Amino acid sequence: MSGHSKWANIKHKKAKMDAQKGKLYTKLSKMIIVAVREGGPDPNANSKLRDIIEKAKEANMPNENIMRAIKRGSGELGGENLEHVMYEGYGPGGVAIMLSAMTDNRNRTASEIRHLFDKYGGSLGEAGCVAWMFEKKGLILIEKNSNTNVDDIMMIAIDSGAEDVEEQEDSIEITTSPENYEQVKKALIENNIQLSSSEITYLPKTTVNLDGKEAEMLEKLLDVLEDHDDVEEVYTNYESK
Repeated sequence: MSGHSKWANIKHKKAKMDAQKGKLYTKLSKMIIVAVREGGPDPNANSKLRDIIEKAKEANMPNENIMRAIKRGSGELGGENLEHVMYEGYGPGGVAIMLSAMTDNRNRTASEIRHLFDKYGGSLGEAGCVAWMFEKKGLILIEKNSNTNVDDIMMIAIDSGAEDVEEQEDSIEITTSPENYEQVKKALIENNIQLSSSEITYLPKTTVNLDGKEAEMLEKLLDVLEDHDDVEEVYTNYESK
């Protein structure tokens, strides 16, 4: 893995979420609905649903909103006919961008995403055009403090199946295969280690830098993509300086 800190990106993402609670709750509700339809309403048997509920609680989403979304996903309440889609493309400077979205209208969402790419100097591509530049991984972040025992955390993570552990200035970043993600996460929690963030994500195999107007345009594109109502996550191989 590169020395680039993934913790900085997560902190940026959380700050944006805190500033847009209403929109975040809507996105989380959609994510819960889709997770229930794909894997059932029991979070103990549906790890994807369990992770999303954890995110919802971290965002202080009311429990009644969470339960309502679960009921919509299971068919107890009327709900949107949502489906999960992936989009791939290039930003300014040829930066790779991949995003996941949930939509009740593929044609509308694709048209709106294409418009945003075009408006900010990018281009929406075909399926597979940039996916090869990313790896699906489990990513667990732990914020360091004065009581953090880095050696113990590294040992627990590696012994439970982690692929890589990196110590950064203010965090410890643990990378796992998707298959070992749950067992590594469980081992850390059972040893009373507080996790700052944990998710299955797409990490770039290599990263690129941009300067000046290209960097400015790219960051605008990433912002408007993240703000789109249907977009769940945005992944890129861009490394901000």
